[in-house]
Amino acid sequence: MTPTIATTDADIRRCLPAMLALRPHLTSEQALEQIRYQQENERFVLAFINEGDHSHPAPAVVGYRYMNLLYSGKTLYIDDLSTLPEGRGKGYASTLLDFVIEQARQAGCQCVSLDSGQNPARYDAHRLYLNKRFNITSHHFKLDL
Repeated sequence: MTPTIATTDADIRRCLPAMLALRPHLTSEQALEQIRYQQENERFVLAFINEGDHSHPAPAVVGYRYMNLLYSGKTLYIDDLSTLPEGRGKGYASTLLDFVIEQARQAGCQCVSLDSGQNPARYDAHRLYLNKRFNITSHHFKLDL
């Protein structure tokens, strides 16, 4: 179970089923286009569990970016962490979080942060974050335009 950085369109396409499990409002092509844009312009990194079989989708993915924020300094922000339904409970998300935390340490980040939806479908994810020593530090407010 090795985390791998997605750098090619083929890698990204392997990640799309797991990504779309979390972001069902996107089509595969929209997601590919957005991921490519973010990689080229926003320091976005997409990593996935690579079990070596390139004919199968990646069972889990994490998308993150490096940011500098006044309140937290150099921050690795996790945009997306998603596991295919059939891959849940196998440690994939935990492995990806450990990978991202180590990437943040190596990059000299002061913190790793993420937002997570507040509903029963996310409670397993919340338990994982708390077990990894993440703290609930704020409410996230959003105004749709």
